[in-house]
Amino acid sequence: MTLSSSAFNALFKSSSRISWKSTGKLQQTLAGSIEKSGVALHSGKVSRVTVRPHLAGGGRCFEFQSHFVPASIDHVEESPLCTTLSKDGYRVRTVEHLLSALEATGVDNCRIEVVSLDAGDRDVEVPILDGSAGEWVEAIEGVGLKVAKDACGDSLEKMAPYLEEPVHVWRNDSFVIAFPSSQVHISCGINFPHVPSIGCQWFSSSIEHDSFYKREIAPSRTFCIYEEVEKMRSSGLIKGGSLENALVCSADKGWLNPPLRFDEEPCRHKALDIIGDLSLFARCGSQGLPVGHVVAYKRGGSHC
Repeated sequence: MTLSSSAFNALFKSSSRISWKSTGKLQQTLAGSIEKSGVALHSGKVSRVTVRPHLAGGGRCFEFQSHFVPASIDHVEESPLCTTLSKDGYRVRTVEHLLSALEATGVDNCRIEVVSLDAGDRDVEVPILDGSAGEWVEAIEGVGLKVAKDACGDSLEKMAPYLEEPVHVWRNDSFVIAFPSSQVHISCGINFPHVPSIGCQWFSSSIEHDSFYKREIAPSRTFCIYEEVEKMRSSGLIKGGSLENALVCSADKGWLNPPLRFDEEPCRHKALDIIGDLSLFARCGSQGLPVGHVVAYKRGGSHC
C-alpha cells in the first residue's frame, strides 16, 4: 500500500489528538461462532477461520498454534498489498476485510482462530473469499450479537476515540487527513490515469449504521491491474488471486470480469480497507473507528 496502516498510527499516535468518550452502548460479542474456509490471496494456501465469542474487555484477538496476536495498531507489521499483524515471530496476513466487517457490525470482542493446512507455519493468512467483506457480514448476521460479559459477569461500557484536532500524513502524492466531526465519516479517492476504466474515483459517506455498510461497502471487491499481475506474482504475491476473488482491469481492454457491483466499486473497496485498518485503534473492546472525518487519497497501489 502506498500509505499503509502505519500511516494511521502516525496520524493518531499523539494522545492529545484523541479523547475517549462513551458511546452510550455496552460492548458486544458474537452470540455464537462462525467459520469460513478458503484460499488465501497472497500465499495461495487454504486456511480456516473460526470467530468465537469473547469476554467484555478482551477486544479482538487472532489465535493460531496457541499463540495470540491482538488486533491492535501496536502489532502492525509493514507488508505489501495487505495488512499484517505480528507478535513473537508469528504473523497473520490480510486481516483487513474481516476486521472491517467486525468493526462495522459492532463485534467488539472476539477470538479469531486461524488454522493453516501446513501445521508448521508461523505465517498464516485470512482467506480472501470473494474479495469483499460480504460473506463475513452475512455470517455475523447469521449468528447475531449479544452483550458481552467480563469474567465477573459484568457488562462494560463501549468507548470511542474522538478526534480533537486536524491531523495529516502524506507520502509523495498520497495523503490521509482527519478532521474533528460529530460522527464517523470516511472519504476516499483513487486515481489510475493509465487505466481509463478506473480513472479518478471518489466515495464519501458517514458510517453510522451497519445496514449502510452491509449494503454499500461490504460487497465491494478487491481489484488489480492485469498488466501488473505477473510482476506481483514474481514477487511472491497474489498466488491465490483469481477472477473469482478479485476484479481485474486491463489498461487496454477494461474490466476482464464484469459486471461491477457499483460504478465506483474499486473506491468503495478502499473505504472497506480503511475501516479495517482503523479498527486496529480499538482497545479493550472499544470502538476503533475514530469519531471524525477521515479523508484518504490514492492510499493504495494497483491492488488493494
